[in-house]
Amino acid sequence: MEQKIKQKGIDIGGNIRRVRLSKEIGQTELVRMLQLQNVDMTRETLVKIERGIQHITGSQLRGIRDCLDTTYDELLK
Repeated sequence: MEQKIKQKGIDIGGNIRRVRLSKEIGQTELVRMLQLQNVDMTRETLVKIERGIQHITGSQLRGIRDCLDTTYDELLK
């Protein structure tokens, strides 16, 4: 089972949402991009991650980083 990254002290979900909105990418569009990269993600999962309700996996974080063309530093600050 893949390790989950806890969002304690780091607003990973909020950072994902901020970067996504700055690039004018909708949640559904981001999920489609992730699925094309074989990253297991649904819109419901993305909503929960952005709200900080659900932990994110390493592969999901990597996929989001790639799809949003950003850095880990930007997502984890």
